[in-house]
Amino acid sequence: MITIYKKKIRFKTAQIIAMGFAAIILLGALLLSLPVAWAPGHQITFIDALFTSVTSICVTGLVTVPTYASWSWFGKIVILFLIQLGGFGVVTCGAFVMIAMGKRISIRNRKLIKETYNLDTMKGLIKLIRKILKGTLIVEGIGAIFYSFQFVPEFGPKGIAIAIFNAVSAFCNAGMDIIGPDSLAGYVKNPLINLTTAGLVIVSGIGYLVWWDLIKFGKRLISRNMGFRQAVRALELNTKIVLTATVILLFGGMTIIGILEWNNPATLGAMRTGEKIMASFFQSVTCRTAGFLTIPQENFKEGTALICMILMFIGGSPLGTAGGVKTTTIAVLILMGISFFRGKEDTEIFRRRIPFSNIKTAWVVVMMALFVLLTGTIGLAISVEGMVQKPALIDIMYEITSAGATVGLSRGLTPYLPFSGKLIVIVIMYIGRIGPTTLASALTVQSQGKPSSMHLPDEKVFIG
Repeated sequence: MITIYKKKIRFKTAQIIAMGFAAIILLGALLLSLPVAWAPGHQITFIDALFTSVTSICVTGLVTVPTYASWSWFGKIVILFLIQLGGFGVVTCGAFVMIAMGKRISIRNRKLIKETYNLDTMKGLIKLIRKILKGTLIVEGIGAIFYSFQFVPEFGPKGIAIAIFNAVSAFCNAGMDIIGPDSLAGYVKNPLINLTTAGLVIVSGIGYLVWWDLIKFGKRLISRNMGFRQAVRALELNTKIVLTATVILLFGGMTIIGILEWNNPATLGAMRTGEKIMASFFQSVTCRTAGFLTIPQENFKEGTALICMILMFIGGSPLGTAGGVKTTTIAVLILMGISFFRGKEDTEIFRRRIPFSNIKTAWVVVMMALFVLLTGTIGLAISVEGMVQKPALIDIMYEITSAGATVGLSRGLTPYLPFSGKLIVIVIMYIGRIGPTTLASALTVQSQGKPSSMHLPDEKVFIG
């Protein structure tokens, strides 16, 4: 008698996330490959359907075919669903479905959610998921109402659909719209569209946990249990770093972009002072993974483009819908550098010490992100060699940085990419959405047993 032992396969969190995104991408590509998803007179190739599915679920916004013209309403609904799913994340959406069906979430699934959101405890996870769903729908609803004041008078009943699509896309930092060929360029001087879009991007980009901390802050002030200074001190360190970094990047980016482009006739030169400030602010916001544009990106000077790439690379904040290496990652590394030059052994901020494990993780995230972007840039540069009009290196770098940071801004290169170039950008968008460290973790073999406590002897090497 032969006994067959079946070993139960268990996947790591990183593998589940990576496979979950891949499965949804494939499903989306198949749906968008159906003729019912195409606009009349259009025929979409599978590579363009796949590209659109990836850019939607990865909330990037780079497109090879115009969204407003290439897809039927069925196709646009599929894209909207993918954007919303990508904004939440596969694990969170799975939890939504289980809660809606009244099913009990197992300990293993709770652990998966905990690791997805990088939390310290599994306590209150279901409550957190419900709060994320409720908060997201409320903010997107408010955004859609504000958009409606512009789009309904302009487009009629169709304006309601445009308002909803834009609100979801802006909140999820997708940067896709169904208005026309020029994104929001026609609204560069419109305060309602600029401020509504920027507001949705900023609110979603600071992260859900910062939301709840700020709500607690407001309650403390309203109840008068604490004074303003005490309430500020009670904020979590993560919240303080996120808000500080966000303000510095938004207004620092706005100032530098404004100075560089102030007299450029192709961008800000022809505008009035207030309009220049608003357009500079919007560009600073949209580079932080939003992807909408009010000024064609190819019109910016190369120096401005480099500043925009830095903003893209940093991105938004953890546990939100934004991409990039995150504000806290860069802040931790800068603070470590400041501590080094001040001769301090510990990395400190706001009377708190940042653990070395955080610093080590930040270095790994940045190094892996740089490796992915460098590899992608080299690959895309090779793939476009055969193009009749060979793009400039700055345009290639912009494209890859935008894809890896899931921003979606382009200097006009995306629609003209060859097949191999589209595949490279697809891979970079996918890695950028799930994170290079998550992908690396998914591909590594899990070690058996407990980690060894043995350490090899130290020996110094020369640095610098």
